[in-house]
Amino acid sequence: MTIALKVPQVASSDNWLVDVIKQVNHSAISENQIATRTSQNSLCVLCKGSRNLCGKTRCPIMVKVNSFLKSVPLMSSEDIAGVSPPSVFIGRIGYPHVYVGPLVPPVHEDTSLYDLPEQWFGKSIDEIVGFRSLLVRGKHRVHVQEFAQAGKIMDQTRELALADTSVDMELNLTKKPRGSIFLSDDVQPFGPSAPIRDLHVGNARFDHRVEKAYYDTDLKSAQAVVDLYNRGVMVTKIQKAFSVGAFGIEKKRRLVPTRWSITAVDDMISKSLVEQVKTFPEVNEYRVYESIYLDNVFEILMIPAQWSYESMEAWYPGTVWNPNGNSVAIYSDWEGHNGRTTYAQIGGCYYSARLAVCEQLVKERRQATVIVLREARPGYIMPIGVWQVRENVRNAMRQKPYQFKNLTESLKFISGRFEIPLSQWIIQGKLLRNALFQKRISDFFSVSTAA
Repeated sequence: MTIALKVPQVASSDNWLVDVIKQVNHSAISENQIATRTSQNSLCVLCKGSRNLCGKTRCPIMVKVNSFLKSVPLMSSEDIAGVSPPSVFIGRIGYPHVYVGPLVPPVHEDTSLYDLPEQWFGKSIDEIVGFRSLLVRGKHRVHVQEFAQAGKIMDQTRELALADTSVDMELNLTKKPRGSIFLSDDVQPFGPSAPIRDLHVGNARFDHRVEKAYYDTDLKSAQAVVDLYNRGVMVTKIQKAFSVGAFGIEKKRRLVPTRWSITAVDDMISKSLVEQVKTFPEVNEYRVYESIYLDNVFEILMIPAQWSYESMEAWYPGTVWNPNGNSVAIYSDWEGHNGRTTYAQIGGCYYSARLAVCEQLVKERRQATVIVLREARPGYIMPIGVWQVRENVRNAMRQKPYQFKNLTESLKFISGRFEIPLSQWIIQGKLLRNALFQKRISDFFSVSTAA
């Protein structure tokens, strides 16, 4: 069988990927159901998935191809029946007119794990890409401020986002779903998609806590988010409901693209936790918490001082945010005791990590200056979402910390865990430099007492 591929703006040297796909005879696939695309300077067309020219330990494109090929038989029809985790996706391209719709795997069993990052820690990249590749995405164009009048498709998508457990669904598409394999590191894995003709959502069981917030049209969205978190609703479930405009003053409700909603919810919750943290006494010792997952090494330093926070990330050449560099790139952002008013340059990871460390400090009823250090090594071959930062740091907080008498001992320990020299972290880190080189008033008192 001949597989027809629509390949926009792809040079002939990209045929290696087409050939890989053609090697598998899938009668279910039809013309225009696969798209491939590469950036102009991509090494992929030279490497062909086998020479590791990017410096990664494995080819992320081949991981995507292998998962995609497993989903191909599920793309043979315009009608998809299955169990949604439940899951929805709100796009951001074309904002304020965005694509909205459910994510439905053609699987008839409990699929809650497919979109529940709180339970993904410890799973391999292949498993996670596999979850995402099976989620068929239905698309329906909606204006973010006019979704209340958008009709049945939007109404049922919102019902799905508010559901507490997996939901039976029938998704009728205008054409067979189309999958995409992008030769780019900044595109997260996702399954095939197509415009929606109709959909039918089975009986959805709502979480009464989320449902109550949805019907309270006088409750501000930030307060709804914090209240739900305090009542034990998982962050991921809050994010889904927030994205479909389920919270806030009735006239101000709007859709929020999924990527933005994740960061917004992490930010709102962690801000609330920070206000609690600042009322507690300081920790008594220097602490280092550690977590290693998917070749991301996290070392979290807690310093006995009033609340302030810094997040630093080091990316090796060939990794997601340093694809063409010749040396390690370190990015950082920070806030003092009074917080920050601008968006963190390192993005959503800043807020995810802040949420996780504040959870631990609130649990202990303590405050500290916290510095999160992340070394992303070549084994982290593709982006899989900021959830892994939150869950990595949460995992670190569950471990017994290493305790030290002073900052020097703490940093010596961290230096032994990282491959990147400590001096590079110090040059980049605002709070780290302050801790090393600025004395506090209490330091002078201790010197006077000793004398």
